[in-house]
Amino acid sequence: MAKELQEIIQRCQFLDEENFKGEDYNLFQVAGQKCFEEGNIAEVLEIVQNEKNVVIIKNMGWSLIGPLLRCMLKQEQDDVERQYCMKILDKLVELCSAKELILGFLEQIEQASREQTSAAILLLLKSLQEALLKLDTKKAYSVGLSLSTILSQLSLLPIPYTKEQLQEDQHGLCQCLNALPQFVRPFVLEIVQHTEIISGGNCNDLKEELLGFCLKSLKHPLLMAELDPLPEEMAENPLRQFAAEIVRILADIRELFPQVRFQPACKSENWDDEDISEMDKQQSSDALACLTYIILVQDCFGVDCLPVVFNPSYILQCNMVHIRGLLKRTEEPVLLKGLDLVKIMTQCPFESLRKKSLKILQLYLDKFDEEGKYILFRCLLKTSNHSGVEGHIIQNIKNQIDLSLKREEGSKFFTGLQLISLLDMVLSLPEGAETDLLQHSDRIMASLNLLRYLLIKDNEDDNKTCIWTELYKIERNFLKPLHTGLNMSRAHYEAEIKRKKENKIAEPHSSKKTCSQLIAKAKMSGITKDMELQALHSAVFTFDLMKSVLARVEELIENKGCN
Repeated sequence: MAKELQEIIQRCQFLDEENFKGEDYNLFQVAGQKCFEEGNIAEVLEIVQNEKNVVIIKNMGWSLIGPLLRCMLKQEQDDVERQYCMKILDKLVELCSAKELILGFLEQIEQASREQTSAAILLLLKSLQEALLKLDTKKAYSVGLSLSTILSQLSLLPIPYTKEQLQEDQHGLCQCLNALPQFVRPFVLEIVQHTEIISGGNCNDLKEELLGFCLKSLKHPLLMAELDPLPEEMAENPLRQFAAEIVRILADIRELFPQVRFQPACKSENWDDEDISEMDKQQSSDALACLTYIILVQDCFGVDCLPVVFNPSYILQCNMVHIRGLLKRTEEPVLLKGLDLVKIMTQCPFESLRKKSLKILQLYLDKFDEEGKYILFRCLLKTSNHSGVEGHIIQNIKNQIDLSLKREEGSKFFTGLQLISLLDMVLSLPEGAETDLLQHSDRIMASLNLLRYLLIKDNEDDNKTCIWTELYKIERNFLKPLHTGLNMSRAHYEAEIKRKKENKIAEPHSSKKTCSQLIAKAKMSGITKDMELQALHSAVFTFDLMKSVLARVEELIENKGCN
């Protein structure tokens, strides 16, 4: 069959370019395909590299893309044959029309079976990039079409969730996502180099296409993906790496916050545009929600990139829109991202943002009347599951009681019988003496301070808060279990300190060694023995602080009883 291809080549060598017929193209493609099928790859390479055949390859070479790719995808192909195929592909990219090549590459990517999708994309990606860079006109459109086609095919592949699936990458999705940022990098640099162009021109069109690519990537696969870091002994999470690259691209093209243009909470009139379909709205909303999650919840992308003009109230307003959208979904990964955004105040890795969000929470709490605050405090104590938030709510309860005691008429909700049910929630330990006192330290300290305040401020004869009639219950459910828990916890930590010190003496160089430790279900490395001892001493200090306040409370009760 190599002979037939050679005969076609020899006949066409004597024809002018404009005299090539449709029959010539068909014969060339069929003969070339059979050469690849029969393993005559070296002969095809020789024909393609022959200078006499430049005009023929320039006009007809693109038709070899399909047969060439199928040959490269064969499992039994050896390294020499693979090298020949790559040389043929490089020569086709050099000689053929960029437009024909791009259409040919995208056709092969679209037609690839699910099992071969990732392999086809990885084989053609570099050549597709080179063909796109050769374009003088319609580059932006072609880049957008290429990225859309690739993402469309990748959306058919299952997303790996577990660390084992991520490592195995059975369908090659992670490899493709790892290669895509490098594929778009030249086009990103082209935009960066032309940032001074304000309106019109190809760069703005290219910018829109890259923005579309980023939003589509955020919608899928990132919205459905698990983006938390893998344990340190494993490689970096490839989906998390891809998310970081998407954020980097958006930052480079100065579109890191496309919600300025698309945010429905801030510019709802954009959604009335006739050109934007309901599906486009949903996709943009999902993409922006995912972007917000990546920036605010994940800790490797730098919240410092948030513009200063985005004040906390604006960020909260935008987040509420995203949270509402994510929590409407039924897919578990999407729901979890919505819940993580809800928890930004308590779990955001950036302390400055946590403090700002706490201030905003207080502003919202202050907007409620007494009854509203009473209901809200009960609800937050039941649902927050965060010691810091619970401690903040208990401090608010103390402030409301203080205001009520200063008024002659008191309060329906923060004095009297209504207050008792609220105090029952505050002055208790979740698991009795077995409660993790260190984990709940913020709540416990706030509860002790509230109880101390009530014993001092509310006279036993007045008993406006009913604290004195409820003392027996408070001692049973809170003070005695806390006393027992403190003794147990302190003894345990002191024994641990003693053991660490003995080990340190036995291993004099151990303080220089690092160890790993699980804290809040996250593995932390680089903790020295000295740092471990410091943490243990800090825990004992916390227990001592609790014990001193507890002793003061017991002293107040005893003194009142004597009177």
